[in-house]
Amino acid sequence: MLFTKCRYLLLKRFIFLCLVAIPFLFTLPLHAEPRGKLIVFNAGSLAIPFKEMKRAFTSVYPNVRIQLEAAGSRTCARKITDLKRPCDVMASADYSVIENLLMPEYADWNISFATNEMAIMYRLGSKFSKEINGNNWYKILLREGVEYGHSDPNCDPCGYRTMLVWQLAEKHYQAPGLYQKLINGCPLKNVRPKETDLIAMLEAGQIDYLFIYRSVCEQHKMPLVMLPVEINLNSVQYKAFYREAKIKISGKKPGEFIVKTGRPMVYGITIPKSAPNRDVATRFVAFAVGSGGQEIMRRNGQPPISPPDATGKVDQLPPMLRKLVERE
Repeated sequence: MLFTKCRYLLLKRFIFLCLVAIPFLFTLPLHAEPRGKLIVFNAGSLAIPFKEMKRAFTSVYPNVRIQLEAAGSRTCARKITDLKRPCDVMASADYSVIENLLMPEYADWNISFATNEMAIMYRLGSKFSKEINGNNWYKILLREGVEYGHSDPNCDPCGYRTMLVWQLAEKHYQAPGLYQKLINGCPLKNVRPKETDLIAMLEAGQIDYLFIYRSVCEQHKMPLVMLPVEINLNSVQYKAFYREAKIKISGKKPGEFIVKTGRPMVYGITIPKSAPNRDVATRFVAFAVGSGGQEIMRRNGQPPISPPDATGKVDQLPPMLRKLVERE
């Protein structure tokens, strides 16, 4: 009788443990330490801060291997849409690249998380470098023998932002025909897929000046010309004036076009619908737009948007991200 009672108690305990353990086993992968490869497509101007984020993130999650691929933001998007490359996180120097090329087919939402401004990078040996400033830069660039460059507007936001700056400069300095003169003065050999490709040309003396983001100048410790706030695409105060500049660039499909209008500069980040490692991607984006990532962006000359703002299907945001963003 005693033996039967003991056996009954043991069986009861076994059943109880099974009832507790089985649900735990099914949920364990959701709470397991993040691991595996994380593929990140990021704008060239995010290369340095994202390398810092990679080091910080993997110091907390050592079983995660982060693969960073820097390119022009539109090139990053086309790796997803045209080449069908696997990607866990896509970070763009222009949030509208995500909205125009990825949403709604390839991504549900977009988080705006940082800002920047346009500037002109040069080297101490650049022609007339001791004379150039924020008021006369266009006159210096148009002097005989001066070489300047920019990224391709169809590949990189910095490229079409350069065109917008030139249009705004024509209005701001009241210099009729300036936009076309600047286009004519920049040969195709000085136009590359992304703005950071041109830094090597600048350092090698092949060009004297480069239109690029202020943050990249500071990250590379290169001298720069600060542009007036009326044309540097940084100030909400001048957003109405910025809208007076427009440029047509290639669209989603061959033969289609998108009109880009001047606006204050905002970076965007998303997780594509086809992300192979969504759990780790969510954690990385949470770090990038959270306080840790914001400090890294601030330190690298790219002021963070705090709190970050989400657009698109915000109801599809993972709970971890929903807590961090400002809803529409």
